[in-house]
Amino acid sequence: MTTFSTIIRGGRVSTASDTYHCDIGVKDGRIAALGDDLGSADLVIDAHGKWVLPGGIDSHVHISQPSGEGILMADDFESATRSAALGGNTTVLPFCLQESGVPLRESVKAYHAKAEGACYTDVSFHLIISDPTEQVLGQDLPALVGDGYTSFKVFMTYDGLALSDLEMLKVMAVARETRALVMVHAENYDIIRYLTEQLEQAGKTAPRFHASSRPVIAEREATYRAISLAELSDVPLMVVHVSNREAMDEIRRAQQKGLKIFGETCPQYLTLTEHDLHGLNMEGAKYVCSPPPRDAESQKACWEGLQQGVFSVFSSDHCPFRYDDPQGKLVPKGRTSFRWVPNGVPGVGARLPILFSEGVVKGRIDINRFVALTSTNHARMYGLYPRKGTIAVGADADIAIWDPLIEQTLTHAMVNDGSDYTPYEGMKITGWPVITLVRGEIVARNGRIEARKGHGTYLKRDFSQFA
Repeated sequence: MTTFSTIIRGGRVSTASDTYHCDIGVKDGRIAALGDDLGSADLVIDAHGKWVLPGGIDSHVHISQPSGEGILMADDFESATRSAALGGNTTVLPFCLQESGVPLRESVKAYHAKAEGACYTDVSFHLIISDPTEQVLGQDLPALVGDGYTSFKVFMTYDGLALSDLEMLKVMAVARETRALVMVHAENYDIIRYLTEQLEQAGKTAPRFHASSRPVIAEREATYRAISLAELSDVPLMVVHVSNREAMDEIRRAQQKGLKIFGETCPQYLTLTEHDLHGLNMEGAKYVCSPPPRDAESQKACWEGLQQGVFSVFSSDHCPFRYDDPQGKLVPKGRTSFRWVPNGVPGVGARLPILFSEGVVKGRIDINRFVALTSTNHARMYGLYPRKGTIAVGADADIAIWDPLIEQTLTHAMVNDGSDYTPYEGMKITGWPVITLVRGEIVARNGRIEARKGHGTYLKRDFSQFA
């Protein structure tokens, strides 16, 4: 009789704090032992010459989300979690969007129905609060937090999503009472509407003018205002997808004051610039996302934020639409103005390889910081630690085995999501996850999915360690 179901042998193990050589014994989906000469197992994985890391947790993804009339998001839960697993992720946290007029509890049920039996990775849901009625604030939201939906997102921009300062304060009051964590998309909606009207009146409607309509000042001002509201409410706040130095410095100043303000950035702000939106015809639509990519100086600033701890997490903000599709980036109204081009870029499968190659391999961050930014801090921030986000006895056997020497040119086929392109096409990448295990089962190996659809399970979350 074997002691373990799986032994991962000979690898170099890294967590957010330590690096060491040891074998990992897996039993009943959990890590049962760390050490040498662990004996026999049903399956032995040779990891000599490889990094053995906690599986990635991507805490900012959009899957099967309603996106407007005539627009269809490219990924369902099967295709999105497939891409996630191929890219070394073992857990994703998509958003449950409360559509206007739909009870919040009904929206949650609808997302569970979409995910049930479809996922390769584990999943858990954030809530998006778009209609903060008395029913939502007084009954639905507190009850859902008690059921394990311990984080929710508010928007300061977009038609049908933007909340007023008063509404944000009311949502934050509920967060204060229930110990939930608030996430915010910080862009000044009125600045964007004003500039969009000015650009359209001047005939500047091509995709590249999307960046002009959402300048740094719109993000900086909203970031400052969101932090101020959080300070007044005495709640922790996660400012998501930060794109530039000015917004980052607002977060840094708040942290230096001792406020529980946290930041997130994404691959598009390390690798893309606004010039990518300047493609001929509608090619620039591939890179339309909000906030938009900025410039080389903003890329440098975002790297500093990752290095210095201003940003706690590195997420993909995976929001996929097909390009060559009238229900995607080429929706007919989008040809009349950038304002109608679906907002978002795919990235759940490319997130980890990009940060490993551009960060670890090029010496910008070490391997422990990589693990913290891509896994451990997500688990701690969103109530999944220590079950997720680390390699330790008792934790789920969510593990990514990396070959640090593989050199490849990134293509869409490698990430294999539901979109028809990747904005990172052609990037030279060193290092790639060659095996991904979710709760001890090999889900992806050498670019192929091996597990059955539906292996992924829903995770009820505890409170954030920072709330």
